[in-house]
Amino acid sequence: MNAPTANPQDKLYIREPIPVAERKRVTGMHVPREGEDGLFSQTWFPIALSEEVPVGTIIGRDFLDGRVVIYRGVDGIARIQSAYCPHIGADLAVGTVIENRVQCAFHKWEYDTNGMCVKTGAGFPPPANACLYTFPVTERFGIIYVFNGHEPLWQLPDFEYADDELVSSAFVSELYNCDPWIFASNTPDTQHVAVVHGFRFKADDPSKTCAWEDWGFRMKIDAWHQDDEDLSWEAGIYGTSIFLQQGMTDGWWLGIAAGFSMPRPGTHVVYISALVRNVEMEGGKTIQERLDYGKMLLARTAAEDKPILDSIHHRVGFLTKADTALGKYFRFLQTYPRAHPSADFIR
Repeated sequence: MNAPTANPQDKLYIREPIPVAERKRVTGMHVPREGEDGLFSQTWFPIALSEEVPVGTIIGRDFLDGRVVIYRGVDGIARIQSAYCPHIGADLAVGTVIENRVQCAFHKWEYDTNGMCVKTGAGFPPPANACLYTFPVTERFGIIYVFNGHEPLWQLPDFEYADDELVSSAFVSELYNCDPWIFASNTPDTQHVAVVHGFRFKADDPSKTCAWEDWGFRMKIDAWHQDDEDLSWEAGIYGTSIFLQQGMTDGWWLGIAAGFSMPRPGTHVVYISALVRNVEMEGGKTIQERLDYGKMLLARTAAEDKPILDSIHHRVGFLTKADTALGKYFRFLQTYPRAHPSADFIR
């Protein structure tokens, strides 16, 4: 099947103008903003690249409406806890990792992997309730993720190939000036996929193939891309912040694991990992050639979206038949669980 040369979106509709005095902007459903009423989505947020946190190091990151530390002890496990020492409030990011504990730089109080203070620099017993908030953490494909909640409501989705069958290359985008879920909503918005990113669908609108699950959806995309690349992909969104895509690109398999971070309400950074099968040649390309193409594709897509998302005044208004899946995702967001159990610790 050959790629089409005509774009079906070129059709122009001639309509009678509405008198200025009768024009109204209609707004539809309300989708909660991150931080609205002091609450945030209970989802997995990426927060650092694995390479940023080698063994024995600790770094600080803004998260939700506060600050956390990420550290890796001698056991090699990445952990995330609230950043401010409950003694006087020093930022633990300027502290030290001692074995698998965090030591505050100010008075040498130490906190274990559960966040409990187990030692003070002066040698006095720690106060019984002196503790940090400890977040659920997972690490995959060169990215460290943190869950906003006491326990994860769901786990990161898997690819069709096992992790040890894949090779990944992770990187980070620039800062975007909108909530993570706004970028996530681009996936079910197949009008956007077609007109901004140049996808030419081979058959029906892929939003008609959406398979909804408890925590997100998957859909099939069979299309040609900007340079006539032949794509047969599955793409999905999980929670308000996780994007997963996998499938064939011109005869070789490409996976994308992307997450939208939450450094502050109304902003996010995209953490992205391109993944390919760990086979020397596939589709006539080496592992490095496939990774390079994947990263180029992702960077190009992000660049196409950035000026739009940095300036968007997002309100749900008129939706059309083409927005069926997008509207369903907005309704999913309306009822998605929101909380802020770490509020007293990270602010």
